[in-house]
Amino acid sequence: QVQLVESGGGLVQAGGSLRLSCAASGTIFSISAMGWYRQAPGKQRELVASITSGGTTNYADSMKGRFAISRDNAKNTVYLQMSSLEPEDTAVYLCYASVKSRATMPFINYWGRGTQVTVSS
Repeated sequence: QVQLVESGGGLVQAGGSLRLSCAASGTIFSISAMGWYRQAPGKQRELVASITSGGTTNYADSMKGRFAISRDNAKNTVYLQMSSLEPEDTAVYLCYASVKSRATMPFINYWGRGTQVTVSS
Protein backbone atom coordinates (compact mmCIF):
# COMPACT_ATOMS: atom_id res chain seq x y z
CA GLN A 1 0.00 0.00 0.00
CA VAL A 2 1.10 3.54 -0.80
CA GLN A 3 0.08 6.77 0.90
CA LEU A 4 0.51 10.34 -0.30
CA VAL A 5 0.28 13.20 2.15
CA GLU A 6 0.14 16.83 1.04
CA SER A 7 1.07 19.83 3.13
CA GLY A 8 1.63 23.55 2.73
CA GLY A 9 -1.79 24.82 1.74
CA GLY A 10 -3.46 27.78 3.36
CA LEU A 11 -4.79 31.28 2.94
CA VAL A 12 -2.73 33.84 1.08
CA GLN A 13 -3.36 37.26 -0.43
CA ALA A 14 -3.33 37.81 -4.16
CA GLY A 15 0.23 38.20 -5.39
CA GLY A 16 1.58 36.01 -2.63
CA SER A 17 3.35 32.66 -2.68
CA LEU A 18 2.91 29.19 -1.24
CA ARG A 19 4.94 26.01 -1.41
CA LEU A 20 3.15 22.69 -1.40
CA SER A 21 4.79 19.37 -0.55
CA CYS A 22 3.63 15.82 -1.10
CA ALA A 23 5.43 12.83 0.36
CA ALA A 24 4.83 9.26 -0.77
CA SER A 25 5.34 6.40 1.67
CA GLY A 26 4.63 2.70 1.92
CA THR A 27 5.68 -0.17 -0.34
CA ILE A 28 7.58 1.64 -3.09
CA PHE A 29 9.95 0.06 -5.58
CA SER A 30 10.06 3.02 -7.92
CA ILE A 31 8.08 6.13 -8.84
CA SER A 32 7.79 7.40 -12.38
CA ALA A 33 5.68 10.55 -12.75
CA MET A 34 4.57 12.74 -9.86
CA GLY A 35 2.45 15.82 -10.09
CA TRP A 36 -0.35 18.05 -9.02
CA TYR A 37 -3.94 18.56 -10.05
CA ARG A 38 -6.42 21.03 -8.66
CA GLN A 39 -10.17 21.17 -8.33
CA ALA A 40 -12.18 24.29 -7.65
CA PRO A 41 -15.83 24.18 -6.54
CA GLY A 42 -18.11 23.43 -9.46
CA LYS A 43 -15.20 22.87 -11.84
CA GLN A 44 -13.50 19.84 -13.29
CA ARG A 45 -10.20 18.61 -11.95
CA GLU A 46 -7.36 20.07 -14.01
CA LEU A 47 -3.68 19.34 -14.36
CA VAL A 48 -1.37 21.85 -12.73
CA ALA A 49 2.05 20.33 -13.36
CA SER A 50 3.87 17.03 -13.57
CA ILE A 51 7.46 15.85 -13.38
CA THR A 52 9.15 12.61 -14.40
CA SER A 53 11.76 10.77 -12.39
CA GLY A 54 14.35 12.28 -14.71
CA GLY A 55 13.15 15.81 -14.06
CA THR A 56 11.18 16.55 -17.22
CA THR A 57 8.37 18.94 -16.35
CA ASN A 58 5.01 19.76 -17.86
CA TYR A 59 2.74 22.66 -16.93
CA ALA A 60 -0.75 23.80 -17.73
CA ASP A 61 -0.53 26.96 -19.80
CA SER A 62 -2.07 29.19 -17.12
CA MET A 63 0.56 28.10 -14.59
CA LYS A 64 3.66 28.56 -16.74
CA GLY A 65 5.96 31.19 -15.32
CA ARG A 66 4.13 31.33 -11.99
CA PHE A 67 4.41 27.75 -10.68
CA ALA A 68 7.46 25.53 -10.44
CA ILE A 69 7.39 21.80 -9.77
CA SER A 70 10.33 19.85 -8.41
CA ARG A 71 10.98 16.56 -6.68
CA ASP A 72 13.39 14.85 -4.36
CA ASN A 73 13.64 11.25 -5.52
CA ALA A 74 15.50 10.18 -2.38
CA LYS A 75 12.60 11.41 -0.26
CA ASN A 76 9.81 10.37 -2.67
CA THR A 77 8.56 13.91 -2.40
CA VAL A 78 7.21 16.36 -4.95
CA TYR A 79 6.97 20.11 -4.43
CA LEU A 80 4.97 22.90 -6.03
CA GLN A 81 6.22 26.44 -5.61
CA MET A 82 3.39 28.82 -6.44
CA SER A 83 4.00 32.52 -6.97
CA SER A 84 1.94 35.51 -8.13
CA LEU A 85 -1.14 33.74 -6.87
CA GLU A 86 -4.54 34.92 -8.06
CA PRO A 87 -8.01 34.38 -6.60
CA GLU A 88 -8.66 32.08 -9.57
CA ASP A 89 -6.00 29.73 -8.16
CA THR A 90 -8.24 28.95 -5.20
CA ALA A 91 -8.84 25.20 -5.19
CA VAL A 92 -8.04 21.92 -3.52
CA TYR A 93 -4.64 20.81 -4.77
CA LEU A 94 -4.13 17.07 -5.04
CA CYS A 95 -0.89 15.29 -5.70
CA TYR A 96 -0.44 11.99 -7.46
CA ALA A 97 2.36 9.53 -8.01
CA SER A 98 2.74 6.64 -10.43
CA VAL A 99 4.20 3.93 -8.24
CA LYS A 100 5.56 0.46 -8.83
CA SER A 101 5.42 -1.39 -5.51
CA ARG A 102 7.44 -4.37 -6.75
CA ALA A 103 9.65 -4.91 -9.75
CA THR A 104 7.11 -7.27 -11.31
CA MET A 105 4.12 -5.01 -10.78
CA PRO A 106 2.82 -2.30 -13.12
CA PHE A 107 2.83 1.38 -12.25
CA ILE A 108 -0.34 2.42 -10.41
CA ASN A 109 -1.52 5.99 -9.81
CA TYR A 110 -2.04 6.92 -6.18
CA TRP A 111 -3.62 10.15 -4.95
CA GLY A 112 -3.38 12.28 -1.86
CA ARG A 113 -6.43 13.69 -0.10
CA GLY A 114 -5.67 17.24 -1.15
CA THR A 115 -4.73 20.50 0.50
CA GLN A 116 -6.81 23.65 0.32
CA VAL A 117 -5.31 26.78 -1.22
CA THR A 118 -7.34 29.96 -0.84
CA VAL A 119 -6.23 33.21 -2.45
CA SER A 120 -7.97 36.36 -1.26
CA SER A 121 -8.30 39.48 -3.39
